[in-house]
Amino acid sequence: MKSLSRKAFLRCGAALPLALRALSLKADTPPTPAPRRLVFICNSLGFYQPYFYPKHRGDWSSSPYLKALQLPSKWSLIENLFHPGMETSNHDSEKSFLTGKPHPESAHFVNGISLDQLLVPHMGGHTRFPNLSFSIYDRGWGCSWNERGSAIAPMHDESAIFQSLFGQEDLSTRRQQMEEDQAILKRLKQELNQRSQEGSLGGQRETYIRVMQELENRLRRETFWLQTRKPSVDHQLIQDPDHAFSAKVGNLFDLMRLALQTDSTRIITLSLDWVYGAIRVPGAAGGWHTLSHHGGKESLIHPLSRIEADILRHFNRFLVEMDQVEETGGSLLDHTTVVFGSNFEDASNHTCHRLPVIVAGGGYRHPQHTVLEKPAPLCNLYLELLQRHGMEVGQFGTSDGNMNLLGS
Repeated sequence: MKSLSRKAFLRCGAALPLALRALSLKADTPPTPAPRRLVFICNSLGFYQPYFYPKHRGDWSSSPYLKALQLPSKWSLIENLFHPGMETSNHDSEKSFLTGKPHPESAHFVNGISLDQLLVPHMGGHTRFPNLSFSIYDRGWGCSWNERGSAIAPMHDESAIFQSLFGQEDLSTRRQQMEEDQAILKRLKQELNQRSQEGSLGGQRETYIRVMQELENRLRRETFWLQTRKPSVDHQLIQDPDHAFSAKVGNLFDLMRLALQTDSTRIITLSLDWVYGAIRVPGAAGGWHTLSHHGGKESLIHPLSRIEADILRHFNRFLVEMDQVEETGGSLLDHTTVVFGSNFEDASNHTCHRLPVIVAGGGYRHPQHTVLEKPAPLCNLYLELLQRHGMEVGQFGTSDGNMNLLGS
């Protein structure tokens, strides 16, 4: 072995304390904590109640649906929550699932801001997508509503969602769109100044300013992320032409997990909105809406239960796979609060009380099965989530207090 010269030895000796100090600093640096995330899912036709709720409190074996869910220590069922003011809302109640805004069937109804959008400025600013909204098909609205009560159109095509999250982009097209948005912003500012001088703004000044701020923020964000490479994932979308509906639900759950796992977003909503016409899942086919209005007929309840069980099968896989993703201080599921519920108690007779609500993940000490003594607003749970995620608010929607439903 070649011996070190005296000069080289002294040079190494001088460097050694610096190297040891660097290693020490590195060892003392605490790992970066994993971010907190939220997912809200609305199954718009609810679940067949006798198969959903356990016959005995906390006895999952007595629930044909919930007995199949794994990770029992990481999710809770909360029973006897409802949205006030939905007595005659029928399917319109879906519009208020995340807002709690009463009487959505009214001809003069204007929705409120949805829970996810209230959290976006607080939690979503560090990711490529401040929030994501998904749905089954293209009807123009889902779970998310902005502060003006306008629907935020969800994405529904799995391939397009995957491309948006992980695919290569035509940067020239994006830059052109951003230039057009800059021109729109410039015209808005000019119009605001002109109308201010003319005194013709009336009560529209705040609207102008808010729209311009939203556009400016979006342009700043897009400018930054345009120069940042998208994450790469090794994933194939489910292809099952015989059970296209089931495959789509599975793909949407997979895309949510991948978006969270790559920190592409931290807030997601999914609307499992009912579709017209027949759908197919393993073991059943039929019109989901028609089957949900079963009127107690076993011939309709059986295929309906196969559809609902299949949705919960995908939900279970979503939770299990989230829990298998390790992060600092726990799993991806431990750092993600997942709320899975519905606007309907029973779609067959359009009742909106005793809503089915599951809360999973989030690192809570889940109370398993909470049965409230008397009906309480679902917005009480939403208020608790807002406060647990650092927002100092005293009310949301129809809430009347934080009930500490999630334990510690």
